[in-house]
Amino acid sequence: MNNIVNFYAKTGSITEAHHVFDEMTVRNTFSWNTILSAYAKQGRFDSACCIFEKIPEPDSVSWTVMIVGYNQMGRFENAIQTFTKMVSFGVSPTQFTFTNILASCAAIKNLDIGEKLHSFVLKLGLSSNIAVSNSLLNMYAKSGDTITARVVFDRMKLKSISSWNSIISLHIQSGRLDLALAQFEKMTERDIVTWNSMIAGCHQHGFDIEALEFFSKMLKVLAFKPDKFTLASAFSACAALQNLKLGKQIHAHIIRNEFETFGPVKNALISMYSKCGGIKAAQNILGRSRISDLSIIAFTALLDGYLKLGDLKPARKIFDSMIDRDVVAWTAMIVGYVQNGYNDEALNLFKLMIEEGPKPNSYTLAAILCLISSLGSLNHGKQIHASTIRTGELSSPSVGNSLVTMYSKAGSITGAKRVFNSIQWKRDTVSWTSMIVGLSQHGYGEEAIEIFEKMLDLNIKPDHITYVGVLSACTHVGLVEKGERYYDLMQNLHHIKPTPSHYACMIDLFGRAGFIQKAKDFIDQMPIEPDVIAWGSLLSASKVYKNVEMAKFAAEKVFLIDPDNSGAYSALANAYSATGRWEDAAKIRKSMKDKGVRKEQGFSWVQIKNVVHVFGVEDGLHPQRHSIYLMMGKLWAEIKKMGFVPDTESVMHDLDEELKEQNLRHHSEKLAIAFGLLNTPEYTALRIMKNLRVCNDCHSAIKFISKLVGREIIVRDATRFHHFKDGSCSCRDYW
Repeated sequence: MNNIVNFYAKTGSITEAHHVFDEMTVRNTFSWNTILSAYAKQGRFDSACCIFEKIPEPDSVSWTVMIVGYNQMGRFENAIQTFTKMVSFGVSPTQFTFTNILASCAAIKNLDIGEKLHSFVLKLGLSSNIAVSNSLLNMYAKSGDTITARVVFDRMKLKSISSWNSIISLHIQSGRLDLALAQFEKMTERDIVTWNSMIAGCHQHGFDIEALEFFSKMLKVLAFKPDKFTLASAFSACAALQNLKLGKQIHAHIIRNEFETFGPVKNALISMYSKCGGIKAAQNILGRSRISDLSIIAFTALLDGYLKLGDLKPARKIFDSMIDRDVVAWTAMIVGYVQNGYNDEALNLFKLMIEEGPKPNSYTLAAILCLISSLGSLNHGKQIHASTIRTGELSSPSVGNSLVTMYSKAGSITGAKRVFNSIQWKRDTVSWTSMIVGLSQHGYGEEAIEIFEKMLDLNIKPDHITYVGVLSACTHVGLVEKGERYYDLMQNLHHIKPTPSHYACMIDLFGRAGFIQKAKDFIDQMPIEPDVIAWGSLLSASKVYKNVEMAKFAAEKVFLIDPDNSGAYSALANAYSATGRWEDAAKIRKSMKDKGVRKEQGFSWVQIKNVVHVFGVEDGLHPQRHSIYLMMGKLWAEIKKMGFVPDTESVMHDLDEELKEQNLRHHSEKLAIAFGLLNTPEYTALRIMKNLRVCNDCHSAIKFISKLVGREIIVRDATRFHHFKDGSCSCRDYW
């Protein structure tokens, strides 16, 4: 009867096996184990548990079947508990019991239990058994005890290929590819796992050329054909090297040899072609398979390929077709939109993610905060900040740093400081740099320098962006000597080679302080060819200090690089106008017109209740234009009573004084402020954005307006933030 039960059990006919089992008048332990094993192997573990409870005297086989069943279900703690009961009932474990229970410990990295099992193995004299020794080696390796794992390996008198593979895998996980290679060379016999370990290990640690060399050697060993893991690693190595030619050769090889390209191989192929510029080939492969089979890695690679082409519609189509979209897929799609300037699409997708997708991680939040920073939307930024607190993502350095930047760019330097102070124990170079740059842009140069000095005291190494921030801080407050000292410190102490951005900062530092000739001399001594920004900085400074000849010289240099640079034409024309050379100014403007060079139009905008309102000079299109002009007229009259004198020299046209004053009164930032005052509660701060540098007259007028209405008015122009409050500006009139 036992043989019949065993026959039915092995052929999968469990119902018939159980029927014969029930008819048996005498059942021994073998009978019980046969039916128990049949249920366990078919995954009907609840039934197996019921049978196990009925076995009169379960032996080592019975207990081992239960341990194996728990392992297959991923219930490793239950497997360990079962083993403990087995020992307490006086049943002696076999080598099969140990290999399975050691696998349980390896799966959950339970080194404490694993070490006790090792003692048990030694006590029972099973340490010479290759299978048990391999299980011990695997347990120690996966539990992180590399030293004991090596001791176990060295003491093994007999080693199987599995033993060698385990120690090679251990060395690779520890980053010791040299030791892995040494063990590989000692092996007299290798299997596919050995080769895969070396290929994957080299690739994972950035040695992609070496990975492909191993792949080539493997193909020459006729006994081995690459499997899906081999091919996935080889294609990934080609992708990392962006070696499309070699990737195509491997693809051709697997087609000639009729290897199946499904699952991980197909995904690796799509990733390789996408990353190497073969997006059409990737599309063809995708077209012959189901989008639902696409992995997240392949999707993000495809997305990156589409990004390089500037075409996000196919990427979104794939994203929408994916069934299991995890946080990586959502983040990749959002980042794609952000990097390509699709701001509305990025925000809408993020909102959809909040409503029906997975919880955003630190990378998602950092990406969306980057977008909000560029938009200067403080309300949206505050909502994301609240979300990071609720989800605990504020502890992520990337999120904390992004919040500092967001608050700075949205005009709230107070908010930036608050976040910076809250991440005190998680600050890195980026954190300090973000705060320094923010303070610099808001006109708090001394405070930015103070933060920089504290950073140096804490031995936190600044990078090239940190120095751009601190040099800008010196520029904004006119600290020329300190700026020169930091420029030397950057090169001599931190060995950072100056970039065009650092050169531009130094030219700006000298120029804004009135050292026009020194700025020119600095340009002459630069080891690189000066660019438009370098000559543009000299031109701007020359205009401010009415050095017409230097302005003309700098403008000519700009035109040699960029003949259609409208800013240079305007700056030179304004330099002539400022010194009363109206005819020369007119000639420049006529030259602009004849050459078809368009002057960049100035405009300002303000966001109220999540709606952005844009204004140009003499704007007559806004629905509230009548109320806006009335408000501006009242403000103009009141601030003139307070002592404001319109700076008619800011009008670079030969007009009479009345027309000049009218022109000044209707500058875009003044209209935006008037609109803001009409549509926001009293005593709340106004935040105005402007695409160009704020003019002298507007700067002076806004100081008076801030005192008149008792509000803080924050203006972000093309170069910095101005905080107007109680009749003064954070820039101290130095901008």
